[in-house]
Amino acid sequence: MEFGILSLLPPLLAIVLAIVTRNVIPALFAGVWLGATMMHGWNPFAGIYASFNEFIIPSLGDPWAMTVLAYCGIFGVLIMALQKTGGAHAIAHAISKKVKTDRGAQGSTMLFGIIIFFEDYFNALTVGSVMRSVTDKMRVSREKLAYVVDSTSAPMCLLGPVSTWVVFVMGLIGVEFSKLGISESEYITYLSTIPFNYYAILAILMVGLIAFKKWDFGPMAQAEYRARTTGKVIRDGAQPPSDDALEEVEVSEGYTPKMRNMVIPLVVLVGMIPPLFLWTGGYPENDFMTAISESKGGMSILIAAFTATIVALAMGMQQKLFSFKESMDMIVKGFKSMTIVYIILALAWSIGSITDKLGTASFVVEGLTNANVSPIFIPVFIFLIGALIAFTTGTSYGTFAILMPIAIPLAASMDISMAMIIAAVFSGGIFGDHCSPISDTTILSSAGSASDHIDHVNTQIPYAITAGVSGLIAFVVAGLSGSWWAGLITGAVILVLLAFLGNKFWGKAIPDGAKESNTNPESSEASS
Repeated sequence: MEFGILSLLPPLLAIVLAIVTRNVIPALFAGVWLGATMMHGWNPFAGIYASFNEFIIPSLGDPWAMTVLAYCGIFGVLIMALQKTGGAHAIAHAISKKVKTDRGAQGSTMLFGIIIFFEDYFNALTVGSVMRSVTDKMRVSREKLAYVVDSTSAPMCLLGPVSTWVVFVMGLIGVEFSKLGISESEYITYLSTIPFNYYAILAILMVGLIAFKKWDFGPMAQAEYRARTTGKVIRDGAQPPSDDALEEVEVSEGYTPKMRNMVIPLVVLVGMIPPLFLWTGGYPENDFMTAISESKGGMSILIAAFTATIVALAMGMQQKLFSFKESMDMIVKGFKSMTIVYIILALAWSIGSITDKLGTASFVVEGLTNANVSPIFIPVFIFLIGALIAFTTGTSYGTFAILMPIAIPLAASMDISMAMIIAAVFSGGIFGDHCSPISDTTILSSAGSASDHIDHVNTQIPYAITAGVSGLIAFVVAGLSGSWWAGLITGAVILVLLAFLGNKFWGKAIPDGAKESNTNPESSEASS
């Protein structure tokens, strides 16, 4: 049955409801239900039955899907174990001993955020909470701390070799590849998107530029002027969010955290992936490149994450930080912590199947072809649409789930770089998420940094827009040239230029005597 323009209804309903309700789960389910209803003679009751019987349940029963759900749960356990053993706190303590200036405080916070590349929630809560005393001492505003934390958490999760975000997007990519008959490894495809993920790269570059050149502008310049000259790291009347979630990252009383509790599990996690890729790809029977291309990425990451989790739990029990029974409770809680991810993934896979059955991608491709839209600008449109969805819904995950079933078939049908168009989905989602006041990572960054949430949003938006505009231009150049590095270099040059001009015309000079001043964190908060 041909649905033509009506095939757009399920994804459009999902997008509109996500914007209106600001919750992607009911939006995605509504899209699945509408698509199933359309396929069953517009019978809404048959649509409910078909939603589960033909789409949701079958998508969960697929071996690939179960692999993805399994390693998402294992990642949840690993994160909980790393929280409990306190390795991140030890790393931050070691960093704080070396910090002597406000520039050093910002730079070390950025470095710490880059190190914790494997989970955005853990990053936002941990980096903000453990570095707060360091930045307070150096009179760095809480708004600046929250910005550094927020702009290194989500971007690093899609620039690192493995993270909870990586396993999520691999699940989305893998399902679309399977439907299109693409045999390329979804993990290798993910790795190929990294150089094109312009917003993520430029957002981190922006953090470094602002920290080391001190080119603050806009509301952030006012916040930094206040902190340096008065010692008030938060403004008068500010209301930092209460942060009950931070209790989970507190280490046991009387215990001195050790860096090895974080370093060793992460080395195991990252170090096991290359040999597992070769092994699951049939090496040495297959040559190196063939083995990599034929490897089982999901299973490789699952085994690596499982081993790293066992190591982290064993280290905690060996140090008597928790008992065997408590470690079993942590496993259950770790899997439960990923419940929302499970639901979003199941619905994302289902709506992907719906759009495939309805011919949504084919209709969009035909429409773009007939409209003579150049393939060069498709990644730009995807970036902008992704930014809009993420800004209005506050979720990158939901944005990826809605756009990936459309973007990947578009790339395959219109001979567009698959890596570039997937990266455009990533970049648009993170950009919109960074500007959104209802974003979960934005809220957690405010909470972890003890910054007034609206102050954090207001001070971050000009910086996010600067990186976003630079990223948009980078996608245009990459589309025209076909070169990722040409786009990246152009984007970086534009970023530096915009930041310089922003500081020149919208900055606020800090008196020399206040630039490197120290103050007691407690007195700073008291004075505010």
